[in-house]
Amino acid sequence: MIHGATCSKLGRNRWPTLLMATGFLSVLSFEQQSIYAEEGTSTSRNSGSIQNAFGSRAFIDGKGESWIGLEEKDFVNVNCSPDTWAWDGNLVHCTGDPIGILRSATKYTNFELVLEWCHLKSAGNSGVFIWIPAESIVDLEPNQLPAGIEIQILDHGYKVNYEKAHNTKVDWFSTHGDVFPVGTAAMKPFPPVSPNGVRSFPSKNLSHGHGTWNNYYIRCINGEIRLWVNGEEVSGGNDCVPRSGYIALESEGSPIDFRNIRIRELP
Repeated sequence: MIHGATCSKLGRNRWPTLLMATGFLSVLSFEQQSIYAEEGTSTSRNSGSIQNAFGSRAFIDGKGESWIGLEEKDFVNVNCSPDTWAWDGNLVHCTGDPIGILRSATKYTNFELVLEWCHLKSAGNSGVFIWIPAESIVDLEPNQLPAGIEIQILDHGYKVNYEKAHNTKVDWFSTHGDVFPVGTAAMKPFPPVSPNGVRSFPSKNLSHGHGTWNNYYIRCINGEIRLWVNGEEVSGGNDCVPRSGYIALESEGSPIDFRNIRIRELP
């Protein structure tokens, strides 16, 4: 089990890929996936599908039929410096400077995405963009971000620092997997919802702090996004606009590592 493993320089590539997801009904079959049921969960094999009650867990390695590993050749640096992103096999290191994105070479519509991420210092900020429209990255300057749906990757120290600096409790963001539209994009967020009605807040606080690997499983189908953090579904939204476009990793001021990025396109 890799969740909770530290992401030191010496340990970045020492664990196998066991990426986690749950509750996605008949999208995946046992014939197509390697499944590792966690002790205490209930998994039905009826009709060859995974039918877990909400909150149960199944570990998925993303190496079954139709899954594809994404590597350096599958991404394009949009508005970062040449040295912002550095690849080492299936791991990509981001310096965080400048703010910008590394987008997929291909546009996607319906798909599943699994990846691991690890902030390398406290208060790190990053994210995964989904369904970026091509027009929003035309002439995108450094320190600008595109339109699309963002799945935030925020270290807990960010919230601590914000509350100290503003002498107030934060109520408009969390550090456990917010999902929200950016720019011209739109989304109807799943509850719990931020006070301004824009963000889907996570139903559970499951992400680990800096120096530790976390797992995201993201399912995007017909304008609906659902996020699993370290094995449990926590947030998402539907009625997304757009519902097709590029995927991107975000550089936003702090070093972060991503690894074992895998995708499977769906009908």
